[in-house]
Amino acid sequence: MNASMGFSHFWHEADAVSHGVAYALLLMSLVSWFWIFSKARMHWRHVRQHDFVLADFWSATSRSEAINILEKRDVTGAFSHLAKEAFTAAHVYEQEAMGKQTIGSGVDLNEFIARTLQQSQISAQARIERGLTVLASVGSTAPFIGLLGTVWGIYHALTGLSGETQVVLDKVAGPVGEALIMTAAGLFVAIPAVLAYNAFTRTQRLTTARLEGFAHALHAYLVSGVRLER
Repeated sequence: MNASMGFSHFWHEADAVSHGVAYALLLMSLVSWFWIFSKARMHWRHVRQHDFVLADFWSATSRSEAINILEKRDVTGAFSHLAKEAFTAAHVYEQEAMGKQTIGSGVDLNEFIARTLQQSQISAQARIERGLTVLASVGSTAPFIGLLGTVWGIYHALTGLSGETQVVLDKVAGPVGEALIMTAAGLFVAIPAVLAYNAFTRTQRLTTARLEGFAHALHAYLVSGVRLER
């Protein structure tokens, strides 16, 4: 094969479609690595601080102080969101109990807090799962985008050879081999995204379980006044 064959030669000979596929793969790679580093950092900080943050939360002397602790130190944002919604619901119910007619009228405290926590958990879980859809999309589509670039590159190369009266193996193998670079690029983008998605899905389940435990503890505290730190 000619020594000049390689990625630079392929890039020089490629048309706008091949360039567009390459730029799309580059953008997908940058986005996926952004979420990989972002979620890895968030999970690492969450694992280190989770128990200490909740201990300080339950040790707070007031609800506002407890919320401030979570807002400053809850890296996921899910726990602080859940606590704020629960405390707001309790405050609304207390206003109703003092004679003011609000949306909590006619519903007992247990049911009112349970409904609020259930709705807030859905929103809080969405915060935890942020970025997973991007990783799943990149992992599932990048190989096919790379394959599209390969097919188009081969088509483009063979079209360029259509006017040749005698086509030797070197003239065909070079462009085809260069076009296969796009398939390799698609796999290079997809594999880290798939591995990261699988890893973060597991950590997301663990965080969701902790969030559910925190919601039960908030429910017990706001309904009965009992603090379940663990």
